[in-house]
Amino acid sequence: MAEKIKVPEPATSFEYELFEGDPDHLRTVVATPTQISPCIEAAELKLKHRIGRGIFGDVWLATHHQSADDFDEYHEVAVKILHPLKEDLTQTFVYKFEKLFLKCREILGVGWLHGVSVMNGQICIAMKFYEGSVADRIALLKGGKLPLPDILRYGIDLAYGIQELHSIGLLVLNLKPSNFLLNEHDQAVLGDFGISYLLLGIPLLNSEMTLRLGTPNYMAPEQWEPDVRGPMSFETDSWGFGCSMVEMLTGVQPWFGKSIEEIYQSVVIKKEKPQIPSGLPPAVENVIKGCFEYDLRNRPLMEDIISAFQSSQHAVNSDGGWVGLENRAPAEKSSFGGYSAWYLSKDHLQVGDTVRSRKPLNACKPQNMDVPKGTVVGLDSDTDRNGFVLVKIAGMHNPLRVQKSTLERVTSGFAVGDWVRLKEKHSKHSPVGILHSVQRDGDVAVGFVGLETLWMGSCSELQMAKAFCVGQFVRLKADVVTPRFEWPRKRGGWATGRISQVFPNGCLDVGFPGRLVFGDESNSFLADPAEVELVSFDTCPGVVEKYQHIEDFHWAVRPLAIALGLFTSMKLTISVGRTVSTKLRKGRRSGDGHHQDGQAGGNAAWLPSPVANILFKEGVPTTTVR
Repeated sequence: MAEKIKVPEPATSFEYELFEGDPDHLRTVVATPTQISPCIEAAELKLKHRIGRGIFGDVWLATHHQSADDFDEYHEVAVKILHPLKEDLTQTFVYKFEKLFLKCREILGVGWLHGVSVMNGQICIAMKFYEGSVADRIALLKGGKLPLPDILRYGIDLAYGIQELHSIGLLVLNLKPSNFLLNEHDQAVLGDFGISYLLLGIPLLNSEMTLRLGTPNYMAPEQWEPDVRGPMSFETDSWGFGCSMVEMLTGVQPWFGKSIEEIYQSVVIKKEKPQIPSGLPPAVENVIKGCFEYDLRNRPLMEDIISAFQSSQHAVNSDGGWVGLENRAPAEKSSFGGYSAWYLSKDHLQVGDTVRSRKPLNACKPQNMDVPKGTVVGLDSDTDRNGFVLVKIAGMHNPLRVQKSTLERVTSGFAVGDWVRLKEKHSKHSPVGILHSVQRDGDVAVGFVGLETLWMGSCSELQMAKAFCVGQFVRLKADVVTPRFEWPRKRGGWATGRISQVFPNGCLDVGFPGRLVFGDESNSFLADPAEVELVSFDTCPGVVEKYQHIEDFHWAVRPLAIALGLFTSMKLTISVGRTVSTKLRKGRRSGDGHHQDGQAGGNAAWLPSPVANILFKEGVPTTTVR
């Protein structure tokens, strides 16, 4: 997806010859089709009463009056009145809307837009008024559960609409049943065409709009902190779609009853997922589970969701149940190296592509290099993601038959998942990131720390960068004075930590398990990959630094070692104490006058009685001094 809104192509002009009486002197005239303006005069909208309230503002029922020389029209519309923006930013939003207006009108799965107006300094978006929504229907049903045939039908309608918005570079980011409107044919259409996305980069005055990137109960992990844990991409909408389907299946809103902070802790920190009801058709269950992959790259796209829902429609009974569960297919799990089947199906190999063995997810080196570099010369099946291809490798006479999922396409020296660096630095975001897509024409999309969405550019603007992997030790570079994120110090400089997670934009989650923390203090810190360096024995020049690295390495096991040492000491003390106590008791029994050779008291003679009493809590023995 694009970092900026794509501008639709202008209407195509054409020329024609105008006859004015003389056939030898025709006049050439250029004609341009009339453009439909999205701007509505404020006087043309008559507000009636408020019918809803959301995170962006209020929704009003209104009348849109259109008049011309030969007609007058009145349309009942719903008007979304956004919270106030600064005057110059208001015009920025309107400009973005104008560029997308005609494109959105061509999408059947999106509510019909009448236009945009500015009323009392507030943006007003007018669209066709729909009588109800999927959320309204859930509220009216006993138990709130929609019949599965309707869920599949609505899901297909909505997925097509979302897919069309994605095709013009728009993200919805606010998918939920209350935004799924029902038209007169009981078809579901999107009531939000991507207002959250249009507001990206625009400072907001109203504190109520701080969560402008979506509704908390339906937000993907990267939506909470997109410039840190992002970027937001097409797969971000897959999470919201999955949450909406769960609510339609259960009648209960995901994370119902939890506060915003509790939802954040569940989704972002603890990586919890909404509960999916059991017994669904296998394809539907698999694709909904895939929507909740924590790493957005492993989630299905809308085309995968459409395929799964359509394939399951024939398995539904008229009573809303479903058949064919006796031969349930296993859920689709990661097929290779931490990648999901959805990830592996996103890039279709073609004859002539340069390929190499795929690296495991977030790994620095491939597990094997069966194909260091080769060219695809044959395909078994273009549609089977688990199919095979024939790869010609230099120096080998016959091509290798290799499974598609173990290969990645290389274009201009780059492959999806590579760590890259911008040749020209940008102050607003990190210059180091992870490549998300590379087209055969050289266009690329990269995730960078500091950007909420993917950066779009060309291969010529990038160069390869050092990769970071889970398990490596890193510390801030010596020349970093004010890091992007907070970082702990130790004697002599920055502390060394171990990478526990790599986000899709290259942001590193680094843990310090040996640090002593108090209360709710976090022991995990984030890092910009451009600001850190690897730490190992090879990078430690002196004995002192090598020792410090060993010390850092043992941070993780030191608490366990201390606990084990204390436990062992206690066990040894108890064992020795019991042994000595037993020998003392035996000595007392044998010292009752039976031995006259100076060995009365047996082995207890080496330990004074008061000391034995103190250590082993024994009573004072009765002895006879001879």
